[in-house]
Amino acid sequence: MATVKIKLVKSLNGRLKAHIATAESLGLRKIGAETVQPDNVQTRGKLAKIGYLVKVTEE
Repeated sequence: MATVKIKLVKSLNGRLKAHIATAESLGLRKIGAETVQPDNVQTRGKLAKIGYLVKVTEE
């Protein structure tokens, strides 16, 4: 199964509540936090919403 590695590179301070909730649902709470998620439609939708806050590496 394909996965993506996601790293939070910008702060969540002052962001929309929906964007903060999306980041936290991916397991990203602090700058520099990394997580590995399955590469599926749901994950891609979340990344589309907060793409300006994260760096994505495909594995």
